[in-house]
Amino acid sequence: MSPGDEQGYTDYPETGHTRTRLPDPDPYGGAPRRPHRTSSRSLVTVVGVVVLLIAAIAFANRGDDAAGGTTTTKGSQPRAAATAASGAKPVDTKTGTIPSGFPHTEQGAQSAAANYAVALGSAEMFTTSWRHQIVDTVYAPDAAAAKQSAMDSAYSNDKFLANIGLNKDGSAPKGQTFVSRVIPVGTKVTASGAETTTVEVWYTSLFGLSGEASRNPVTESWYTTTYELKWVNGDWKITDFQQKDGPVPVGRDQTASSADDMTKAVEEYGGFTYAR
Repeated sequence: MSPGDEQGYTDYPETGHTRTRLPDPDPYGGAPRRPHRTSSRSLVTVVGVVVLLIAAIAFANRGDDAAGGTTTTKGSQPRAAATAASGAKPVDTKTGTIPSGFPHTEQGAQSAAANYAVALGSAEMFTTSWRHQIVDTVYAPDAAAAKQSAMDSAYSNDKFLANIGLNKDGSAPKGQTFVSRVIPVGTKVTASGAETTTVEVWYTSLFGLSGEASRNPVTESWYTTTYELKWVNGDWKITDFQQKDGPVPVGRDQTASSADDMTKAVEEYGGFTYAR
């Protein structure tokens, strides 16, 4: 999870960073996902919702270039090496299924942002119990309560769920598999303070339903979400976020896989649980 312009749906009022087009006002105000080339533009809307929730999250963290933080050149232009492997040991602790206990460094903030984007863009966000756990884990306590209510309203909207092809309880129709994944491509710190940090996460997302009867096939979208993070109780937590489209690479002339092959891939290839 994880968020494009979808078919003409009513925009939800902005309450978050990202802007997603949901069937009704979006408590988060996230950005819609990129519409599909076919009739799956409604799917794009759904993707947008997920992305919105995942997108724009600013990271708060203390700068530390030596620990894998962002280095800059003359015009404060981040180098490509900003997200290169640092050799630092990744976190080995989790809160539920989400990595936690990130270092109080720039690299730690980037890792937190990337991993939180993955969690917020996951299919689990469409299940109430899992959604509550994810929001409570990735958001700062004072922000989690407000986000929880807004997200519950958005994710439980019958029209929204129908537009993306899901049942009223957020489950996929019989014989179909719901896919919602965010795959981080890179991160960079754009602002850093002693207790707060802003991190941008560039990622691609997969969203849709795989299966022969699916009217919303799995599509790919590209976004950059800005996360504002704050150091709270020994870990980085999200306080706010903003999302925008792209950068989008030129697509290659590849034949789309069959619904059966896509379903098998989703079932056989697990998503990453740790990034950076």
